[in-house]
Amino acid sequence: MSAGELTGRTALVTGGASGIGAACARELAARGALVTIADIDGVSAKTLADEIGGTAWEVDLTDGSALEDLRLDTDILVNNAGVQTVSPLVNFPPERFRTMLALMVEAPFLLVRAALPHMYEQGFGRIVNISSVHGIRASAYKSAYVTAKHALEGLSKVTALEGGPHGVTSNCVNPGYVRTPLVDKQISDQAAAHGIAEQDVLERILLTESAVKRLIEPEEVASLVGWLTTPAAGMVTGASYTMDGGWSAR
Repeated sequence: MSAGELTGRTALVTGGASGIGAACARELAARGALVTIADIDGVSAKTLADEIGGTAWEVDLTDGSALEDLRLDTDILVNNAGVQTVSPLVNFPPERFRTMLALMVEAPFLLVRAALPHMYEQGFGRIVNISSVHGIRASAYKSAYVTAKHALEGLSKVTALEGGPHGVTSNCVNPGYVRTPLVDKQISDQAAAHGIAEQDVLERILLTESAVKRLIEPEEVASLVGWLTTPAAGMVTGASYTMDGGWSAR
C-alpha cells in the first residue's frame, strides 16, 4: 500500500461499520481518502468514522425510494452492504427474498446511478462491488444471496462498459468465506439446517471446496479493494477478482 496515493479523493463504503466494509474504510483512509461510512447502524458508523477521520451516513439501503433522487459527489464507491439467509427454496420467505435483492442489487444500482454524474464530470471514478464466490457459483439454501450476487456481477459489467469512456472503472471482488459476523451467523444457520455441529459446518460445508482451508481475513479483501481504486488499476474494469482459496478453480 502506498500511503497518500488517494489524498484528495472521496470514498463511500456501504455496510462500512463492520466486517469487510470496516476493513475497506480503514484501507481507503490509510491511502489518504476521505471516507464516508454508510450503514444502518449509525452509532457504529460514527465510531469508526471518528477513528479514521471520516464521516458517517446512517441509512437504510432497503428503502429504494429514498435513494432515487440522490446525487453522490464521491470519487470511489464500494458497494459492500449485504445480508444472508439460509433456507430451502420451498420455505424461503418471499418478503425476505425481495428485501435482500433490494439491499444487494437495487441499492448498488441506485448508488452507482447517483455517483456517475460526478465521476463523469471529473473524468475519474472507481466502483468496487463486493460480490462473492456465490456471484459465479451456487450453493443450496442460499437462493436470494446467490441470485443477488449474480445480478451484481451483471450490473458491474454494464457499469464498466458505460463508464469506461469517462475514466470510470467498475469491478467485482469475489471472496469466499470471510471471518465476519455475517459468516459466523451462516455457520450457526447451516448447523441448524443440516443438523450438525458448527465445527463440522466449517470443515465439511464452508471450506470443503477450498484448496486453502481457512477463512479469509477482512483485511485481505480490503487490500485488493484498495488497489482497485488506485491509478495503477486504471485498465482493470469489468473484471471479477476471486479470493476464495481455490474454490472456483474446480
